[in-house]
Amino acid sequence: MSAKTDILKNIRQALGDDRGAELPVNRDYRASLGLDREAMVHLFIDRLVDYNATVYRTDAAGIAGTVADALRSRGKSGLVVPPGIDPSWLPQGYRFTADHDLDYDTLDAAEGALTASTAAIAFTGSIILTHSLAEGRRAISLIPDYHLCVVFESEIRGTVPEAIRSLASRRTCPITTIAGPSATADIEMMRVKGVHGPRTLDVIIVG
Repeated sequence: MSAKTDILKNIRQALGDDRGAELPVNRDYRASLGLDREAMVHLFIDRLVDYNATVYRTDAAGIAGTVADALRSRGKSGLVVPPGIDPSWLPQGYRFTADHDLDYDTLDAAEGALTASTAAIAFTGSIILTHSLAEGRRAISLIPDYHLCVVFESEIRGTVPEAIRSLASRRTCPITTIAGPSATADIEMMRVKGVHGPRTLDVIIVG
């Protein structure tokens, strides 16, 4: 905090204001969408689809069956999973490998990864991971080419400020935000998927 204070003090002095008082921060911005739960979920889905993610909806009892549907649709036989994943989410007939510090080559060769999530933002279509035992370390959501992510409706927030406030109890945790499959564009605007993470994202929204 002392470095921040010194930097701000230097800025104020350069601007001719050396009073040393903290500059006021205007927080008069829109912090809520004012939508009901279902409208917020539909907005979140709309954003995900616009980002080329595939979305499934189910209830808690149907997670394993929906995971199986997603894997069958993608032609996959198994996934890497965090060590703390809920075993009831894992359908029979598929191979799930717990990530106990798997090396990067093994992760790169994996068919994909299944993780939980901490929160999501409807307005931006973003998923937030704070890398709990059910979400796993950052590597398993970035290195495999396919990510299947479980998001609970109760954790979907309308805006970024609402989502950040909901993370207060996990403020010391690393955060990864996901907004659709990984993609980037060069100076010629040629869009390339999979440069900085999975090129394919499926999301299971649990009501």
